[in-house]
Amino acid sequence: MKILAGILGALIVLIQYPLWLGKGSWLRVWDMDRQVEAQRSKNRQLETRNNALAAEVKDLKQGTEAIEERARYELGMIRGDEVFFQVAPDKNPR
Repeated sequence: MKILAGILGALIVLIQYPLWLGKGSWLRVWDMDRQVEAQRSKNRQLETRNNALAAEVKDLKQGTEAIEERARYELGMIRGDEVFFQVAPDKNPR
């Protein structure tokens, strides 16, 4: 009877081996789930960035306000009806 119990115990262990350590094991599934979640998080960040870029492209194609704003901040340009004042810093701070 003890031999039969030992054989059954060994069979149970052999059956459990692929479940825990084999090719489709729980550990591997857990690791893949973790990788999938990390990739989903990265995809959400990239999607947000892409949406912002798409909105900026749309603004640049449709309206002049976005182009004017970029010219003002990035190139320091002004409109023809504006007056530009530049304040120079004091060379001798007190």
